[in-house]
Amino acid sequence: MPSDDSTRTESLAALAALALPVEEALHSATVEVLKAAVSDPALDEDLALALLKRRDLPPEVLEQLGKNSSVMESRKLKLAVSQHPRTPRHVSLPLGRQLFTFDLMQLALAPLAPAGIKKAAEDALLNRLESVSVGEKISLVRRASARVATALLLDPDPSVMRAALENPGLTEACVVKALARRDAPAAFVHAVCGHAKWSLRQIVRIALLRNENTPSARALELARALPATLLKDVLERSTLSGNLRLHRSKEDSGKETEPPR
Repeated sequence: MPSDDSTRTESLAALAALALPVEEALHSATVEVLKAAVSDPALDEDLALALLKRRDLPPEVLEQLGKNSSVMESRKLKLAVSQHPRTPRHVSLPLGRQLFTFDLMQLALAPLAPAGIKKAAEDALLNRLESVSVGEKISLVRRASARVATALLLDPDPSVMRAALENPGLTEACVVKALARRDAPAAFVHAVCGHAKWSLRQIVRIALLRNENTPSARALELARALPATLLKDVLERSTLSGNLRLHRSKEDSGKETEPPR
């Protein structure tokens, strides 16, 4: 608990700050001076953004800045305060809900933002996807997190789905998870079958062989590339039609009965 002397010193410092230009007060290391500075009506967007580059800002100062309604109308400031690592959660969360869609994406990807805030931003972003236009979804999925890209893999618009497959953060696990869903569209399955990257991954090939929407001709190609023991296990759990299994069985029988040359 602060002593009377320290409290008096802070108060005097704050009073002194009021006589300083806000530009100078923002360089102070004293909490009360900074709180007075971020409450100053003379504070503008550029000064606040410059202040937010300081990673050592006390949470009380960030909270006070969030209460400055005149400057916090700024879209840039809402994002900057939300993603600052020392902004209190009860300040970041309400601000995050006010962000535009692409600002939410930036918050979800911000390296210094607390994990809980990034997760909340992703949740808010996912909830907005249905109301976002196709063009915005394509722009969004090219830069968004793997979690958002995974959700858009099953988008009904083929152009969005294809853009999601190119997301740099997408992993094999994301693609396999989407292929395993009962509502995975045939167009998505076909796109993965022909994808230059994902169709070469063994774990993705196995997922394709287990999906009933994989074209039979492509499934045969994928089956030939797998070791026999692994293929047998895959086909036993596959939802593909019996035609593939029958065709494969005939191929194996033909190999076994083929006379030596």
